[in-house]
Amino acid sequence: MTSDFTGPRDSEATAGPEGSLPQDETAVPDVIDVRHGMFGVRGTGDTSGYGRLVRPVTLPPSTTRPFGGWFDEVADGLDAALAEAGVPAAEAIEKVVVFRDELTFHVRAPHLPAVAQALRDDPVLRFELCLGVNGVHYPEDLGRELHAVYPLMSITWGRRVRLEVSVPDADPHVPSLYAVYPTNDWHERETYDFFGIVFDGHPALTRIEMPDDWQGHPQRKDYPLGGIPVEYKGAQIPPPDERRAYN
Repeated sequence: MTSDFTGPRDSEATAGPEGSLPQDETAVPDVIDVRHGMFGVRGTGDTSGYGRLVRPVTLPPSTTRPFGGWFDEVADGLDAALAEAGVPAAEAIEKVVVFRDELTFHVRAPHLPAVAQALRDDPVLRFELCLGVNGVHYPEDLGRELHAVYPLMSITWGRRVRLEVSVPDADPHVPSLYAVYPTNDWHERETYDFFGIVFDGHPALTRIEMPDDWQGHPQRKDYPLGGIPVEYKGAQIPPPDERRAYN
């Protein structure tokens, strides 16, 4: 069976883990921002010494077939498993990216549980283990500011893939994968705590690192740096924004 997972560009393939094909040089990355200075400091002066450094912030584009190595086998298997479950692959999968020898399925949020369950249960796929969920915040990726990334591992076949879901900051809801991968319990709580992504269906989505009454989500890029002093063995360390002064 040929998978529906193809990118929008008619270009040459990228290499899979068992191949030696070159990276597609015709695919154009998605530029979401331009960073000035080493750390993208804005409005307060760049103290890094790299004030003239200008670097675009890019996301890898879709990859076209063939993906190379076993990537095509996994894509075909997922396509077949979703079809058997009555979920059109083209509706569930936004795009497929092969980047730096890693395979990532970008999944539309409502279909995340179905895709995860297909990857877990299908005997051709057998991704039995989810290694958690990581939050990413791209403030300039308008309408897709918050990303949730799930690394999956097949213990049976010794393979790894990733699922990625993008949601807007104004509506940061992603279906919980607790029912499919129960070990995601604390991982989803941590990602909610630090990034503000709401995992619908989680049995107890509460903060796990910060105090219950904490305001904001500390790992977002729009969260202010500093302002909170830290006590360490009786010595009080000033907040980061007060540790140094530049004239």
